[in-house]
Amino acid sequence: MATILLFRDDAYQKETTAVVTELTAEGGIVTDRTVFYASAGGQPGDRGVLVRADGREIAIETAIYGPSKVDVVHVPAAGTELPEPGEAVTLRLDWPTRHKRMRMHTALHLLSVALPYPVTGGSIGEEESRLDFDIPDAGLDKDAITAKVAEMIATGAKVSERWITDEELDANPGLVKTLSVKPPRGTGRVRLVEIAGIDLQPCGGTHVRSLDEIGAVQVTKIEKKGQQNRRVRLAWA
Repeated sequence: MATILLFRDDAYQKETTAVVTELTAEGGIVTDRTVFYASAGGQPGDRGVLVRADGREIAIETAIYGPSKVDVVHVPAAGTELPEPGEAVTLRLDWPTRHKRMRMHTALHLLSVALPYPVTGGSIGEEESRLDFDIPDAGLDKDAITAKVAEMIATGAKVSERWITDEELDANPGLVKTLSVKPPRGTGRVRLVEIAGIDLQPCGGTHVRSLDEIGAVQVTKIEKKGQQNRRVRLAWA
């Protein structure tokens, strides 16, 4: 049975009750539902705790997808005493870390607007993130890009999600900006993230609800990673 991904419908849900459905051979914990984002698309898996019925806490270091890609595996610290299948537990996020990643992820969407080139890769962190762009020539200006992103953040635009069918996405290929990571497919529908009046693209990650939440960011470095590849780093200002 696939894990119900509660973060897909509400990225602000910080905890949930759940039932342990499986323990993996590697010591991971699979539950019937989760608020933990599983590592994908350049966004790391969430950290937090699993609380057992007697109050004992198990530190969760990250979350990943299992081999079937439909189960989320919560990875505990090494040597942890694990719960039993069928046990009722509570899953609680490290919310400050998750919220920083949500702010950063949304800021990267704005960076892809400021630099309207195909995206070849990316990575999201709590303090610094990056996108790699397929850009044929150099001449990028850090301050100019920072100013463009700041201008968009200042609009306070709302961020929302909706779903379209695979066929609708196929009919609108221009929505896909990433060359290295394709939108999650296979269920017949694809999730779109819209920043009102600014951007619309497929994405399975977690984002803030309003650009007001992002705060001040700045482009800290632009690196040449190939003849046509530029890595643009973004951090808190």
